[in-house]
Amino acid sequence: MRKAIYIKIAFWKFPVLITRFCESSKPSTISRSFLCIQRNGLFLTRDDLTSSYAIVRYNSRTYRSAGVVAVVSGRRNADSELKKFEDSQGSLDRLEGWRYLIDRTNLKSGTDPAEATRHRQAELEARESKAMREAKTPTIPPPPPQK
Repeated sequence: MRKAIYIKIAFWKFPVLITRFCESSKPSTISRSFLCIQRNGLFLTRDDLTSSYAIVRYNSRTYRSAGVVAVVSGRRNADSELKKFEDSQGSLDRLEGWRYLIDRTNLKSGTDPAEATRHRQAELEARESKAMREAKTPTIPPPPPQK
């Protein structure tokens, strides 16, 4: 007999209710089913699967960017590539503050890292200049005339 099992989890900060049909209601079956759902990508949106992501190397102490090291397609591929970079990183390199981050981009996967770095820098500069233009400077009223 199939039973509906409702599992409530916290996905990021939002609660998600999952309806899972299974043959038995044993706790081990529920957790295995849940892991299977998670492993098969139920929580990934179409955007996460088809978007391109840039993996950027930066220094967490100086906030200096060393540029894009790879451009991959899909969030899962980006996560696994990031893990590969972190695993191959030397301990001294990590102690100096060098880390990796994932940034969504509109570039195609496999783009040359140097070209991706130039493109990312141009995007950041355009965003910064737009923010500076839109920033409203507070107008200070002139002092009252002295008598």
